[in-house]
Amino acid sequence: MDSEMRNEYMLLLGAAAIASLFAFAFFYLLLSSTKNKNKKNINTNNNRDRPKVPENGECRPDVAGNTDVIIVGAGVAGSALACTLAKDGRKVLVIERDLTEQDRIVGELLQPGGYLKLIELGLEDCVNEIDAQQVYGYALFKDGKSTRLSYPLEKFDKDVAGRSFHNGRFIQRMREKAATLPNVKLEQGTVTSLVENKGTVKGVHYKTGAGEEITAYAPLTIVCDGCFSNLRRSLCTSKVDIPSCFVALLLKNCELPYPNHGHVILANPSPILLYRISSTEIRCLVDIPGKKVPSVCNGDMARHLKTSVAPQIPSELSSAFTSAIDEGNIRTMANRSMPAAPYPTPGALLLGDSFNMRHPLTGGGMTVALSDIVVLRDLLRPLADFNDASSLCQHLESFYTLRKPVASTINTLAGALYKVFCASPDKARNELRQACFDYLSLGGNFSSGPVALLSGLNPRPLSLVLHFFSVAIFGVGRLLLPFPSPKRAWLGARLILDASSIIFPIIEAEGVNQMFFPAGSNYGSLAAF
Repeated sequence: MDSEMRNEYMLLLGAAAIASLFAFAFFYLLLSSTKNKNKKNINTNNNRDRPKVPENGECRPDVAGNTDVIIVGAGVAGSALACTLAKDGRKVLVIERDLTEQDRIVGELLQPGGYLKLIELGLEDCVNEIDAQQVYGYALFKDGKSTRLSYPLEKFDKDVAGRSFHNGRFIQRMREKAATLPNVKLEQGTVTSLVENKGTVKGVHYKTGAGEEITAYAPLTIVCDGCFSNLRRSLCTSKVDIPSCFVALLLKNCELPYPNHGHVILANPSPILLYRISSTEIRCLVDIPGKKVPSVCNGDMARHLKTSVAPQIPSELSSAFTSAIDEGNIRTMANRSMPAAPYPTPGALLLGDSFNMRHPLTGGGMTVALSDIVVLRDLLRPLADFNDASSLCQHLESFYTLRKPVASTINTLAGALYKVFCASPDKARNELRQACFDYLSLGGNFSSGPVALLSGLNPRPLSLVLHFFSVAIFGVGRLLLPFPSPKRAWLGARLILDASSIIFPIIEAEGVNQMFFPAGSNYGSLAAF
């Protein structure tokens, strides 16, 4: 056994250097094409059409009159942003389609990195009084085996951990906090379009619940209206991909095999997630690849869950899983992915899922949104008056660059890990899947490094690439040791190629230059518009 472990460690000693050379060779080839693509995307915003500022007074102006910021949407991003800007003395108008508590099946797991951002924003009390559960890591299951992956929290206060909860309760707590601030106005209404004059966004048109049409004006409009945004098309390149769907169940009065841990089952054909969202409820998310799922109405879904999924659920949860199916409260949701490809626009900014989405497997969405808010807050703090358009543009032009390393690391990991965790008829892909499970099971830095990336505690792009290719090289070593053969060597080469085909397209979509060399990247100057 000692000899086998020594072989594994010797193999991994050279993994970082090899992976680095392999990755940077690819980056070098992509840099010039990425720069040209970014310039092309930025220039296309000159051809957009938006409603112009009405000149005949047919719409009632914003009743606040001196609003600094209009925020469209009061979900996690919008509510947190409203609190943050208001505490800095900004006058904020928040327009939300529905201010009642929503019952969603995602946005229920906040990673430790996201919780640290909540603390930084002074919003950590929003996870109190909602029966939120502390999360200390993950448990990974495959073929009857399991391994525990703990968050590397040794250097943090004991309160720092992940949190899982009912999404609607969390959002309502942030809305309530925002509503207590005197310079925040929360209004229920539907924003129909942005208001533009001479290439600059001046505000929004919206309709109240009573049907009254209103035009609100502010020097800065921030769109946070979620994954179904109807405003993003004029502010970014909207290329939404749907790699899979989640089927959601709520398991009651049962215990997870590893308390206070998220559970990921490497099932066939794709992962199953389990995590506690209250003291009595466990969320189960069954991933189904593609855009189509069996019908819930005619019973096909229930049959699929009982025959294909239930046998792969840990035995401790089998009874609760079947009971949840029999209760009939089966819900589905498409999993969306969309790289951030903004059109820098004076007077407007995108944030949250309206701007950037990734597969929800790793639960990184709220961490990205809260990290973006910290970046935006720090950029806006030195600005005394948002009505100084030139100065506002100069302060905002760095936002898309400064957010990129953190956001792209979490985005890339989510997309890559989902593909690795899915079963495949391809033998090389399945070898990569097994290598990932075995690599993480080694413990030490082999697990703490990747988990630090996943949790948002150490979101560094280069570390992500090194660990990803370390897994691939580890997989090749498993094939070649102790006695290599031409067949195994060829399978190892295919494994490396397969790993490259997974991660490099995701990195290219995120932007090589912006992700790894943010200091030299250039989205274009807002002040030039």
